[in-house]
Amino acid sequence: MNERLALGYGMGAVLLWSTVATAFKITLDYFSPVQMMVIASTVSALALIAIAYYKNTLHQLKQTFIKRPLYYLALGLINPFAYYLVLFKAYDLLPASQAQPINYSWAITLTLMAAIFLGQKIQRKDWIACVLGYGGVVVIATQGNIAALNFTSPLGVALALFSTLLWAGYWILNTKNTADPILGLLLGFLVSLPFSIGLSLYLGGWQSVPWQGWAAVTYVGFFEMGITFVLWLNALRLTRNTAKISNLIFISPFISLLLLATIIGETIHPSTLIGLVLIIAGLIIQQWKTKKAVTAEP
Repeated sequence: MNERLALGYGMGAVLLWSTVATAFKITLDYFSPVQMMVIASTVSALALIAIAYYKNTLHQLKQTFIKRPLYYLALGLINPFAYYLVLFKAYDLLPASQAQPINYSWAITLTLMAAIFLGQKIQRKDWIACVLGYGGVVVIATQGNIAALNFTSPLGVALALFSTLLWAGYWILNTKNTADPILGLLLGFLVSLPFSIGLSLYLGGWQSVPWQGWAAVTYVGFFEMGITFVLWLNALRLTRNTAKISNLIFISPFISLLLLATIIGETIHPSTLIGLVLIIAGLIIQQWKTKKAVTAEP
């Protein structure tokens, strides 16, 4: 029964994550990236407060922060503040069908950063994964015209790649977090909000927005930055086969491309599909290596 429940949680998380690229593009029609970050972060914080209250862990929030205030400040400035600011700007500059697969290469970036900051050894299969993954990024970013290296938006591509560095860096730093994962995520949102609000007030540009914009940004806050993370954690907690649940994530980018084409009418270039297949091939190679390593342990 737990395995069925884990699969349900995992599929729910993957399906929700598949919708966020479409939600990003819709929301950016109404808000700037900074404004979007402020509102979505607020919604996420409120959702996580409600979850922590339901789990009867909210009373631990203050004590958790006091133990390591600088650590949680650093986490919050990386994610959500810097990460989503960069990611939303990348989506603002690029078609979502390009930004989403490029951002999806973060797991490959994590391998390289783990070698630098955690001293983990990069094996031959990791290098193969890197070549495939970043080869896929180049194919997507150039729309298949690799020889000319003619990017749709060089800044947008750079920001999408930079977002993978920020996300991988966040997870490396998060390996040192021994607190409840929901409280840790909530603290990140709470400590980052003053910085997000201050930046949005400094830049200005707030104006009246119709309900469609508020609905879209609320959806992003709930299902990209908040509740879906909890669903995924529950799926991993309930299963005995982590690899089976983790493999569900490979479905997400293909569903996302389908939604982008259907709902907002983005053109999905053949080069995007080819590049995405290369990226996922690299990720599968990494997972296969990890499973073999685990099997070999005494």
